[in-house]
Amino acid sequence: MNVLIQQVTIADPLSPLQGKKQDVYIESGIIKDIQDSLDLPASQVVSGHDLHISPGWVDLFAHFGDPGYEFKETLETGAAAAAAGGFTDVLVVPNTQPVTDNKTQAAYISRRSAQLPVNVYPIGAISKNAEGKDLAEMYDMRTAGAIAFSDGFHPVQSSGVLLKALQYVKAFDGILIQIPDDRSVGASGLMHEGIVSTQLGLPGKPMMAEELLVARDIKLARYAESRLHFTGVTSPKSLEYIRRAKEAGLSITCSVAPYHLFFTDEDLKQYDTNLKVYPHLRTSVERDALRKAVADGTVDCIASHHRPHEFDSKVLEFEYAKYGMTGLETCYAVLKTAMPSVPDTRWVEMLSVQPRKIFGLPPCTIQKGAPAHVTIFDPSQQTIVTDDFFRSKSRNSAFIGKTLAGKVKGVINGEKVTIH
Repeated sequence: MNVLIQQVTIADPLSPLQGKKQDVYIESGIIKDIQDSLDLPASQVVSGHDLHISPGWVDLFAHFGDPGYEFKETLETGAAAAAAGGFTDVLVVPNTQPVTDNKTQAAYISRRSAQLPVNVYPIGAISKNAEGKDLAEMYDMRTAGAIAFSDGFHPVQSSGVLLKALQYVKAFDGILIQIPDDRSVGASGLMHEGIVSTQLGLPGKPMMAEELLVARDIKLARYAESRLHFTGVTSPKSLEYIRRAKEAGLSITCSVAPYHLFFTDEDLKQYDTNLKVYPHLRTSVERDALRKAVADGTVDCIASHHRPHEFDSKVLEFEYAKYGMTGLETCYAVLKTAMPSVPDTRWVEMLSVQPRKIFGLPPCTIQKGAPAHVTIFDPSQQTIVTDDFFRSKSRNSAFIGKTLAGKVKGVINGEKVTIH
């Protein structure tokens, strides 16, 4: 399939054409030509007032539910949601049924990925059944396509198990992902512990639970001289620990979820279960600290924390509702709305350049002769989030009814073209 993208601004920090408005011609999955103007036959022409093109975006923490939870999301619907959100590559958490804790499960996802419009990579479980007790077959999963290792939404609580895992993955320069949360602190907490939790009469979980695990895990990574990535960071103190670890030369990186840059615990006053997320929403003080850390480079990447749920898991009492929100399709627009002063080149760094470097994915660039793994978006358009906006199987989003800044036009992933 031949695609001609007309007068598109190149948003790619790695390209000599950065910032230039060009015509881009893609043929058989390769960027064949880039010129000021091109007049070539194309089976699809893409044009717009303020189109931008960047290397394909990467989401490093999404839940596709397949196998076992296909009623929430399948690999097909998850991949469609990812393409609609501008992602060409997605790392999926191992919290399926059965858990992705062996090479057979990892190979299942890798094999199915070939038929999907985006590249889907398994995150292998650190421990068997993601129970945090015995190490899983990480080396075998690596050979079967696992890009990173994590127990997903069940962060490893045992220092001994995590230390063994950090030492084990050094053999193949692997990386672990942790949501920082000491589950023994505020175990019954349903939201951030503070004034709002008291007002709502809901049990709170102190932010200290996050900070304890960040401090502990950094010490373990220092001892093991291994690589560790924190995702879903929400605490200013956690950011300070991570900043100091980086300055000390440790291989520590981190990512934040878009909804933590947008909402605060004040938004929970209507008991909207779509805002029952993990980690919890914090106050405006923490949200503003996160925004500052995104702008100054302390935060390396954005992770959608896409966690789809069917109707029955969300439309019930707050106490019993499941944690999580769909996030792939709204990711870019939420970022643009939450932090309008951040340039698109910074978002491209966080959505494409840095996650590729951290997780060892092939680098992408917008240059003649390069493979076409690209995202097309328009920063000046708006995204109107309605109930029928989603390609995901689920609709558990707190952004329904909102008008957001920025719009994704589509992705080209080799010979797979998804333009809408």
